[in-house]
Amino acid sequence: MSIKVELAQRVKSLPPYLFARIDQMKEEALSKGVDVIDISIGDPDLPTPGHIVEAMKRAVEKPEHHRYPSYIGMLSYREAVADWYRRLYNVELDPAGEVISLIGSKEGIAHIPLAFVDKDDIVLCPTPAYPVYSIGTIFAGGTPYFMPLKEENNFFPDFSQIPESVLNRAKIMFLNYPNNPTSATATEEFFKEAIRVAEKYNIIICHDAAYTEIFFDGKRPLSFMQIEGAKEVGVEFHSLSKTYNMTGWRIGYAVGNRDVIAGLGKIKTNIDSGVFQAIQEASIVALNSEDSVLDEIRNTYQQRRDALLEGLQSVGLKAFRPEATFYLWTRVPEGYSSEDFTIMLLEKAGILGTPGNGFGEPGEGYIRFALTVDVSRIKEATERLKKVL
Repeated sequence: MSIKVELAQRVKSLPPYLFARIDQMKEEALSKGVDVIDISIGDPDLPTPGHIVEAMKRAVEKPEHHRYPSYIGMLSYREAVADWYRRLYNVELDPAGEVISLIGSKEGIAHIPLAFVDKDDIVLCPTPAYPVYSIGTIFAGGTPYFMPLKEENNFFPDFSQIPESVLNRAKIMFLNYPNNPTSATATEEFFKEAIRVAEKYNIIICHDAAYTEIFFDGKRPLSFMQIEGAKEVGVEFHSLSKTYNMTGWRIGYAVGNRDVIAGLGKIKTNIDSGVFQAIQEASIVALNSEDSVLDEIRNTYQQRRDALLEGLQSVGLKAFRPEATFYLWTRVPEGYSSEDFTIMLLEKAGILGTPGNGFGEPGEGYIRFALTVDVSRIKEATERLKKVL
């Protein structure tokens, strides 16, 4: 006789995970023989650069890498991260106390509330947004307070609209620029305003900077760590996933305030055993890559951005021109909800996007397209759009 298995309340309270639902829709369409052009999920289709793969081949042969790794990362890896920040952003970091390795930035973002959030504490989460900010909060027993990112406010949260009672109970504020899903980039003044709020109310800022290296027209986005006072109030998460097309490798890092880094380190010491050292060694090679490697990746995405932007505009859709990320945040046509439009595109055109409302209520009325197919497929998508719109 089987036991009765019942999920914990924290799991029962979760909404359906957006990207799992997208995968299910795709599988159903493929099973019907649909030639799906999948521009929904931000998983780079470009290969990891060859010199990084070769470094991994060499590293995996070393017996010393097959033992338990450091919980916080090899010092040589943390030094490479600090060198990267110095070279790109002129930011000084202490590799010993201000850098920690992560099993991809998602892992660190999901776990950091466990270090600082108690039951009924508030975490300020942007919306629409990557779901992990609020999910990590819920798992830690905290309460997400959603900060709407509205088009009329350039997709920045309006701190003046957050009640004083909420700010007094807030422990963490999640920010993400360049932004997923809206592709907005942060200004120096916005970051300074966030720091002022954090200082006044003693809030830890956790900035998700996964897309800083996917930028266009030579306009490099800001790192939060560049802003005066940033290290005093928070940390920045980054990942090699999007920058070097290494999503499957699962490696990233957090940098910044040493007390916050130490708190995250305590969680990691107790629940994981660190990143495979061969991956860390190959990642050192990635972080030391010539700029030309990333320029080639950026040029590819820029060609795709221009092609998709032109295609969407040609059928009368309003898409925001991104300066960074590989997403196009697009208004759905009058008369459609985000989900209705997504389903219509899949059923009638074989195009799979991500409904904006899946990222949060303020995303209703939008759809997100990812630049993760080649230009020929983007042009094919444009032709299909013309037939159904």
